[in-house]
Amino acid sequence: MKLGINAYGKNAVNLSKIIRHADHHEFRQVSVSVLLTGDFDTAHTHGDNSQILPTDTQKNTVYVLAKEHFTGSIEEFGLYLAHYFVTRNPQISKARIAIEEHSWQRMSFNGQPHTHAFTGGSTEKRTTVVTQDADGPVVVSGLKDLLLLKTTDSGFENFLKDEYTVLQETADRILATQCEASWEYTATALDFEALYQQIRTSLLRTFSEHKSLSLQHTLYAIGEKILQEHEVVKDVSMIMPNKHHIPFNLEQFGLENKNEIFVATDAPFGYITGTVVRD
Repeated sequence: MKLGINAYGKNAVNLSKIIRHADHHEFRQVSVSVLLTGDFDTAHTHGDNSQILPTDTQKNTVYVLAKEHFTGSIEEFGLYLAHYFVTRNPQISKARIAIEEHSWQRMSFNGQPHTHAFTGGSTEKRTTVVTQDADGPVVVSGLKDLLLLKTTDSGFENFLKDEYTVLQETADRILATQCEASWEYTATALDFEALYQQIRTSLLRTFSEHKSLSLQHTLYAIGEKILQEHEVVKDVSMIMPNKHHIPFNLEQFGLENKNEIFVATDAPFGYITGTVVRD
């Protein structure tokens, strides 16, 4: 017997930072996970910890380096952390840094942003996964828990039917999803902040404007549009569960439901995934 693939690290290092500018504060809240791959065999086979950088040390490293190096995008911070772990520890062959950023919005009164008061924006989180090994760094960024819904321009018709099919075709329905998307960049010297905002806007605009014949149809349209607009994006992967809104039967009460009253269901739900790549 021998040891197979293995790695270790520290998950969910929850970090909040105030960045103090002359006239306002920034508030950043992230969760950082570190995963290290390397020459750790003897720790498993002989209980020899001489090559093990403690996970508590990894946690402390994240907090200490955040003071000087978490001043911009989560991608830039992730790149710095991955490079630090790999270059400082010869036994480490690959570092994987995953970061989720929570959404906080500055309060605004009479059109003026407050200098130091914030409100939680939504469930949406910005994400990045940075890996660095002998081939160099790779950045995959994205978002998760983005709730999307539109009340028309969506249908589901002409699907396969068998003896167990009772679902009715519809040319006009609510389309809702809790979107998770990720995209791999082809370079690392990029304006990640600007690119993220542009890609997110492209995703939202395509969802809102696309005449959807299925959630799969919309998923592909979003990925295609992002690739068309951004040459620095290699591919786009999405998870788009279908958040069903089922028309309620008002006929039993002598009323007609003209696509107005729905039952929102949590489970079961359709689960749609896909990756759009360049040909």
